[in-house]
Amino acid sequence: MKNIIFFMCLVFITKLHAQNNNTIPVPTNLEQGYPRLYVTESGKKDLKKTIKKETWATDVLAGIHNRIDEHVVRHVNDPEWMVSRLQMYWKTKSTNVYVNGINYSHADGEAPVPTVRFVGSRDYTSNYGVPKLEDILPYMDDPRGLYLPNNKKEGHPFEWAEISKTGRAIYTINDNIINLSRDAAFLYWLENDKRFAKFSYDVFHTYMEGMSYRSEPIDLMNGHIQTLVGFTNFQVIHEGTLKNIAELYDFLHQYIEENHPEDIAMYDKTIKRWTDQIIKNGVPQNNWNLHQAKTILKAAMVLQDDKNYEDKKGREYYINYILNVTSARQWSLNKFMDFGYDKETGVWAECPGYSQGVTKDLTTFINDFDNTFDHNILPYTPTINKAVKMLPQYLFPNGQIVAFGDTTYGPIYTEAISNMIRIAQKNGDKELEEEFTGMYRLFEDTSEKTKSKRKPKANISSFFAAKPLELNKKYKTADIKDYITQTFYAPNVSWHVQRMGSGKNGMMASLNASLGNHMHANGINLELYGKGFVQGADPGKGAGYLQPIYLEFYSQFPAHNTVMVDGVSSYTEMFSNHAFDLMAEYPKSEKKEGYYKNITFSDVYFLEPETRSDQNRIVSTIKTGETTGYYVDIFRSKKQRKGDKFHDYFYHNLGQSMQVMDALGKPLDLTPSEEMAFAGGYLYAFDYQWDKKSIKSDKDYQAQWKIDRPEGQEDVFMNLWMKGTEGREIFSLKSPPNKAFKKHNLPYDVSNAPYLTLTARQYGEAWEHPFVSVYEPFTSTEGKSIKSIQSFEDEKNNKEFVGLHITSKSGREDFIFSSKNQYKANYKGMVSDASYALVGEEKNGDVILFMGKGNHLKAKGYIITASTLGNVVLEVKNGQVFLHNEVPVIITQNNIEKKFSAGDFRVINLK
Repeated sequence: MKNIIFFMCLVFITKLHAQNNNTIPVPTNLEQGYPRLYVTESGKKDLKKTIKKETWATDVLAGIHNRIDEHVVRHVNDPEWMVSRLQMYWKTKSTNVYVNGINYSHADGEAPVPTVRFVGSRDYTSNYGVPKLEDILPYMDDPRGLYLPNNKKEGHPFEWAEISKTGRAIYTINDNIINLSRDAAFLYWLENDKRFAKFSYDVFHTYMEGMSYRSEPIDLMNGHIQTLVGFTNFQVIHEGTLKNIAELYDFLHQYIEENHPEDIAMYDKTIKRWTDQIIKNGVPQNNWNLHQAKTILKAAMVLQDDKNYEDKKGREYYINYILNVTSARQWSLNKFMDFGYDKETGVWAECPGYSQGVTKDLTTFINDFDNTFDHNILPYTPTINKAVKMLPQYLFPNGQIVAFGDTTYGPIYTEAISNMIRIAQKNGDKELEEEFTGMYRLFEDTSEKTKSKRKPKANISSFFAAKPLELNKKYKTADIKDYITQTFYAPNVSWHVQRMGSGKNGMMASLNASLGNHMHANGINLELYGKGFVQGADPGKGAGYLQPIYLEFYSQFPAHNTVMVDGVSSYTEMFSNHAFDLMAEYPKSEKKEGYYKNITFSDVYFLEPETRSDQNRIVSTIKTGETTGYYVDIFRSKKQRKGDKFHDYFYHNLGQSMQVMDALGKPLDLTPSEEMAFAGGYLYAFDYQWDKKSIKSDKDYQAQWKIDRPEGQEDVFMNLWMKGTEGREIFSLKSPPNKAFKKHNLPYDVSNAPYLTLTARQYGEAWEHPFVSVYEPFTSTEGKSIKSIQSFEDEKNNKEFVGLHITSKSGREDFIFSSKNQYKANYKGMVSDASYALVGEEKNGDVILFMGKGNHLKAKGYIITASTLGNVVLEVKNGQVFLHNEVPVIITQNNIEKKFSAGDFRVINLK
C-alpha cells in the first residue's frame, strides 16, 4: 500500500512539474509494428468484419476499388504507364531547384536517377489546368515546360507552358498519383493481392528515390521565400504529399520489409530530411505552425524509435519536437498557443475564419493524439476550453459569423465542440462532457447532425473516422446567453462587438481594426446587421492573396465600411499591427447581467499611420421596440499635422438597388464624376470602382438599399441618414462584388453583382465636420419606425459637438449628444459633457438617460454627476426609477441630491 501511495504521489508530482514547466509528456506506448497510423495489424480482422457487415463500409471499399483497379490491372503489363506520369526531372535528373521570388526559375545538378520536380509558382492562379492522367505526356521533361490545357482559350487546347505559369499543376499531378498508390498499398494490406503492392511500390520507390537526391530550393532573390520553401512547394504548409507518403509507407511497410529491406534506410532518411525542412522553414506565429505540426506528426509516426538511428532522431524526437521544442520557425505547442490565444477571452489572433480553423484543428489534434497514443494532452493546454467556448461570440443574430479580414460568412465550426465531447467521453470527464454537450446542442441541427446523413466518401480514412457522436441524453441544452454577451472585446485582434437579441429583429454592430493575421488595411471597419441579413457586410478577400485585385482593392480601405484620409490611407495587410484603442463601452465586455439591455455604446480611437491622422468612431445601438431600433455612427477624422485634403466615408450594403435622396426622400441629381480615381496620386483601389456619380451639398441626405426578394416574401431595406455639412460631396458608385457569402439565402447572385456603395467626401478636416449617420434596417411589411431626424448645434457654439433629434412614429423622442474633451454642451435646457449621451422619452412619459464616458448629464428634471468619467443609465419606467452606474454618482431631482455607489441595474429611491 505504501508503495502504491508513493507511486501515485510521484505521478502527481511529475505531472504537476510538467504542467508548471509547460512540458507535455511524450507518449511511451508506441506501436512497434506496421501499419500504425489508422489501424494496427491486429485490427485487420475487425475491419474485414465491418466491411462485410456494414453497407457503408462495403460501399467505401467498392469506391476505392473503382478508383484504383484499372490502373493496377494495366500496371501488370505496362508498369511504366503510371510511373511515367509522375512529374520528375526525367532527363535532366536535376538536384538543385532555383526560384525567383514566388515563381520557379530553373534547376541544375544531376543525380543518378530522375528526381522530383518543384511546383511552378506560389500563386496558384493559372490559365492552365491539370490534365487527366491519360492526357499527361509520359516522361514529360521538356525545355518548353509543361504540356497542359489552356483553360482560358475556347476548347481548352493543350499547349506548352512555361513552368512558372503553371501554378500548382506539378504538385497536383504528383499528389494525385501518390494518392492512388496509397490506396493500392491499403488494398494490398487488406486483401494481400500483390498486384496492388507492386503498383504502389513502383510509384513510391521512383518518387522517394528521386526525392532523396533533391536539395532545398534556392531563392535567387534571397528573400522571404527562402524561409518558406519545402521540397515540393513554395510553402512548407502545403507539403501535404508527405502525409500521403507516410500513409502509403505505413500500409506498404510489410511488403517492403519482405521484398526490399535494403531501401528502408533511404526511405527513412528521406522522410526525415523532408520533415526537417518543414521544421526549418515556415511561419510559427499563425496557423502554419499547427498545420506543419500535423504533417510532422504523421511523418514521424512511420519512423522507427530514436534508438534505431545514428542521429537519435526518430519517432520520439519528432513527437517531442512539435510538443515541447521551439525553434525559429516551428514553435512548441504551448508557445504557439501562448502567442496566439488571449488567455482572458480565448480568441485566437487571426481573422474569425482562420481563428475558428485553428481551434478546430487544435482540438482535432488533441483528440487524434489521444486516440493514437491513449495519451490525453488536454490538461496541458488549458486555454483550449475558453477558446472553444468563445466561438459563439463571433455570431450575428442570424447565426453567421463576423467576417472581417480573410473570412467568409457562415455558421461556427462545431467540430471543436464535438471534439471536446469526444475527449471528455474517452477520459471519463463527466463535468467536461456535460458542459460541452449543452453547448453542442445549441448548434447541432445545422452541423454534424446533418453531415451524419451523408454517405462516407470512398477514402481510406472513412473506415477509421470517428464514430458518430453520441450525446448523453441526460445532458440538456445550454443557455445561449452563457456564450454570447451584449458586448465583447478581443484586444488581440482589435475587435469589438455590440449586439441585442437574436433572429430577424436582433441588432448587431461589429468594429475591427487590423491586428493579427489575415487582416486587411481597413482603419476602423464596421459590419452592420439588419432584419435577418448582415447588410453592411465585409467583402471577403475577393481573390488569391497574390492577385492584384486582392492587394489593390479587397484588402484596402475603399473596400470596407471605414474612413480613408487624403485618398492614400493604407498599411500592411495580412499580418498587421494596427489596433484601435477602446476608450469606452457599454455594457462591459462579457457582462451577462445587471445592465440596461436596450442600448450599447462604444468609443474607439485609431491612429491612421499613412497620414498620421486621429480617427474616432462612436457607435451605438438603440432598441426602441420589440421589432424596431436604429444605429448611430459618429466618425471623426483629422490629420495631426493639418493640411487635410479630404476624408472619405465608405459604406457598402447588400441589395440590388440603392437610392440617394435628400432628407425628404426626393432623389438627388447626381452626375458622372471622375474625382475618385487613382489619377492624382491616390490608391489604385479607386480604379476598381465604377459608375461614379456625385453631387456637392451641405444639406442632410439619405441613402436606401433594397434587397428585393421574390413575390410572397418581404423586401428588406437599410436606410442611412447622414448629417449635411459645409464641404461635403456625396458619391454613389459600384464596387467589386462581395465575395464573402459562399452559402446564403440572398435573392440575387451577390458574388457576381456590383457591391453598391455610398461615399461621403469631406473636404478639409472631418473632426469639426464629422460623418454623422443614423442607420435603420426595416422591411416592406413593417416600414420605417423613424419619423424624422434633425441635427442641432450646441447653444454655446462648440464646433466639436454633435447633436441629433430623432423622432419615432411611436411618439418616442431621442436626443443624442456627443462632445469631445468633456466640453459641456447645452441644448434646450439639456446639458451633457459625455462622449456620447442619449436622452429619450416615450409617449407615455417613460424616460431613459444614458451617459457614456461622461461626468455630467442634465435632462428631464434629473442631473447626473460623477467625479470620474464613466457610464451611467437612469431609467424612469412605470413610476419606478432604475439605475446602473459603473462609477459613483450623485443624482439630483427637485434640488434633492442622493449619492449612489457604483452598482448594477436596480431600482432606486430618490425621495
